[in-house]
Amino acid sequence: MGTWDIGHFDNDTAADFSGDLDGAPQGKRAELIRDALADVVRTEDYLDSDEAVVAVAAAALVAAQCPGGEPVTTAYGPDKPLPELPVELRGLAVQALDRVVAEPSELLELWTEGGDGEQWKEGIGRLRAVLAQAAG
Repeated sequence: MGTWDIGHFDNDTAADFSGDLDGAPQGKRAELIRDALADVVRTEDYLDSDEAVVAVAAAALVAAQCPGGEPVTTAYGPDKPLPELPVELRGLAVQALDRVVAEPSELLELWTEGGDGEQWKEGIGRLRAVLAQAAG
């Protein structure tokens, strides 16, 4: 995974996911986001970093539509607008983020070993807080 910064889309895999969303029909984009989140939530064993970064990007897209959520303005996010996402994705996104920061998680290991683990976890925590608040 090529990573150039700590943002939710600042890696090759998340950028590719954005491209996949742009290439999907408008009616399928919410389903792609749901699948990315659900795949991570269902993972009981070692969580691969590629799956985790896609879930984080998906969660950021859901959070962007929540009250208090930050818009995704990076050039590595989707270029095409997303439809209004189902409200139930908010709770699923919280679950996915909880799984990403729980062991065994390759992405958690990589950030911790790289020395930026605390800063990365803070970003995930802010994202989770917006989602949890909106999920009720």
